[in-house]
Amino acid sequence: MMKTTKRSNRIDLRIDPKAKETIQAAALLRHKTISEFILENAMGAANEILAERRHFHLDAEQWEAFQAALDAPPRPLPRLERLMQEPGLFDGPEQEA
Repeated sequence: MMKTTKRSNRIDLRIDPKAKETIQAAALLRHKTISEFILENAMGAANEILAERRHFHLDAEQWEAFQAALDAPPRPLPRLERLMQEPGLFDGPEQEA
């Protein structure tokens, strides 16, 4: 069940009449307003997508490889080292070429 909070933001959605009829019918079957139905389903989809970015599952072999990669010293990146030695845009007064 969704927690009730004060709602102060609005999202406008433009859809074709057939899509609206479909959403209305589904909301009616769930005994929800259209807004409640859309919000509940959009939040469910959003949370699922975000969870895919936060959690991942590895078997034992993959976990060992992942741990080894984390524990390994960083490899040298000469191009990045050169870039970091160059003065940046905000490092000093501009000089004309």
